[in-house]
Amino acid sequence: MIRLQILGDPNLRGELARSRPDLVAALEDPQRFAGLFADSLDRERRERDERHRQIQLLNADPFDIDAQARIEEIIRQERVMENLQNAMEHNPEVFGTVHMLYLEVEVNGYKVKALVDSGAQATIMSPQCAEACGIMRLVDKRFAGIARGVGTANIIGRVHSAQIRIGPLFLPCSFTVMEGKQVELLLGLDMLKRHQASINLATDKLVIQEVEVPFLGPADIPRDSEEAYQREPTVPGPAGTTIGQRSGAVHPPSGPGAAAPPQGPPAGAAPASAPGSAPALPPRAPPQTSAAPRVPPRPAFPREDIEQLMALGATEGRAIEALDAAGGNVEYAAGLIFQD
Repeated sequence: MIRLQILGDPNLRGELARSRPDLVAALEDPQRFAGLFADSLDRERRERDERHRQIQLLNADPFDIDAQARIEEIIRQERVMENLQNAMEHNPEVFGTVHMLYLEVEVNGYKVKALVDSGAQATIMSPQCAEACGIMRLVDKRFAGIARGVGTANIIGRVHSAQIRIGPLFLPCSFTVMEGKQVELLLGLDMLKRHQASINLATDKLVIQEVEVPFLGPADIPRDSEEAYQREPTVPGPAGTTIGQRSGAVHPPSGPGAAAPPQGPPAGAAPASAPGSAPALPPRAPPQTSAAPRVPPRPAFPREDIEQLMALGATEGRAIEALDAAGGNVEYAAGLIFQD
């Protein structure tokens, strides 16, 4: 009856496609749909029974202060996971990876990808970038010191004036040469305010002196900045997913048979794996000396999964890319498509 109701209501089917695309993919197969629906209900029932069992054991002594504190923590964890589940179902776009704003600029004729950061007080350049731009000889070391914030970094000095090209504009700019930064060049608030620049996120462009300069796409962003998000600590989420603690990005399960973590662990219980640790990377294969390494073929995905993502408005190529990035998880791939 539930399956027929979804088939007869396009609005209900569209809403289910955002929250449970695996069920939508099985609508044409009654047995598969019934199995997935029953598994979902059974998993929720087991988790609920386990939480109730833990609370009953802790309630054996109602005057135990520690036991009552653990019960309070279990209830709080249930509310947190319920809030997380609702957010993933109704607002999946908030869990997408937020790419930083980069521009391709030229400093003294040297092309560099600069990070636009309106939260940084000064425009910062790494010593390696200053050497490549040929302005290291202009560093005034009287401005050397130590920058303190989230950690510390050594300030080598300051270049008081150098020419920077942003789009068709040639602008004077000062740079603070600092060690310990992952980016080569960071355009800070001093430079943005001096030239009255405006960050337009609606058009994804930097507007400076009425000239619009587009930001770089995700494929053109330096790999070092993206790998920082991949190395960030994660916490377990619903259905076996993991969520980055800093970016909030949802990562798919490690495999198709990955089991979902417990929704509400009691306080003080030792977790099976540290939730703040990043997922381990697979070991690299040793280099082949006798023959050239072969590029592994792209995995083939079920046609029904591709057609389901195409029904959400994606092209066939974009649907395959989303499934590839999500490790074959249709629900997570749909979330990636919604971010577009």
